[in-house]
Amino acid sequence: MEIRPILSTLRRHKTAAALIVLEIALTCAIICNALFLIVERLDQMNISSGIAENELVRIQAASLRQLGDDDAINKSVTNEYLDILRHVPGVTQVAGSSQIPFGNGSNNSGVRLAQEQQNNTLNATVYMDGGTLLETFGLRLVSGRDFNADEYQEMSVVEKSGDDGQINGAIINRTMAEKLFPGQNAVGKAFYSWGNKPIRVIGVVEELIRPNNLGLGQYSMIFPIRQYNAGMDYVLRTEPSRRAEVLKSAVDALKRADPNVLVVNQNTFSELRRKFFEQDRAMAWMLVAVIAALLIVTALGIVGLASFWVQQRTRQIGVRRALGATKAQILRYFQVENFLLAAVGIVLGMLLAFGINQVLMSKYELPRLPFWYLPIGALVLWALGQVAVFGPARKAAAVPPAIATRSA
Repeated sequence: MEIRPILSTLRRHKTAAALIVLEIALTCAIICNALFLIVERLDQMNISSGIAENELVRIQAASLRQLGDDDAINKSVTNEYLDILRHVPGVTQVAGSSQIPFGNGSNNSGVRLAQEQQNNTLNATVYMDGGTLLETFGLRLVSGRDFNADEYQEMSVVEKSGDDGQINGAIINRTMAEKLFPGQNAVGKAFYSWGNKPIRVIGVVEELIRPNNLGLGQYSMIFPIRQYNAGMDYVLRTEPSRRAEVLKSAVDALKRADPNVLVVNQNTFSELRRKFFEQDRAMAWMLVAVIAALLIVTALGIVGLASFWVQQRTRQIGVRRALGATKAQILRYFQVENFLLAAVGIVLGMLLAFGINQVLMSKYELPRLPFWYLPIGALVLWALGQVAVFGPARKAAAVPPAIATRSA
């Protein structure tokens, strides 16, 4: 089929053709970026935490005895609660933690490779290990070792030492190790974070996610520091099938032992993850709805324009049929015409998609739109155009040759 007659017809209907091209371009640009955002959200929702989520529950608890924020009382209550929870049937490990993955709070600190370095190499979150954090979380050491008993300190001692204090080693996650010491074994290397003295890496775990602020990079470090605060998170490890049972028993045990206990939160880590990503999940579904609405509107626009053109060209189609054009040729004519309009709209849409992505990158620190999203958007819109134009094209193909003999 020659393209020239189609182009000639489109030149005579510039406004209508331009409107459908613009609609396709906008749809292409928005769909490409929306798909990209959906995939970004799904990747983030499925991010590995590095912990044994399906075996963990947490209880955030405090006692009315801790209202005075006395260090000795905080230490006494924390150790009392740890001992109670350790003896709950089904609990295999328990640890107290000032922060947890998918939690609301986050303790972060800048990390430098040299003491005199002005700008931080990275920003890492800091977990405090009172002695059982690795075993309770189910973290996997890929190199190095766990802390020795004589390396633990109490937070009150560290705070009194100020910048002259010494952190007796750190365990960092693999992502942080690769960032600080690319291509090297991080164990034995040193960095600066708290105070003026170097902190030596004694171990590297496969993964340990930040509690929140995931956009800062997945850099996490564990210090051998015992911290005693009111409202600490107590993390219990058990069998996956016993999480609900153990959680209820643990809360009951605390309430029996201490009438002054306040249980602020009690969750499985699966629930924590689900709640943490609620907004991301809602945004993904909203973008799916936007894509569906745009595709429907675009399809209706194509159907409406094609139907209008069929009505306007009825006599012309009849003449072509009288001159020997088959139904298949008429059908193909409208499909090719739509394909050309879609192609122009898609090219413009690709350029617009990159423009929108640049704005999103500058405003929301999103990564660059991968090139392969563009052909996906193009194929979707080409397929949509062919499906949408098929009905009006069939109607055009059904125009009888006798229509050419009727008066205008």
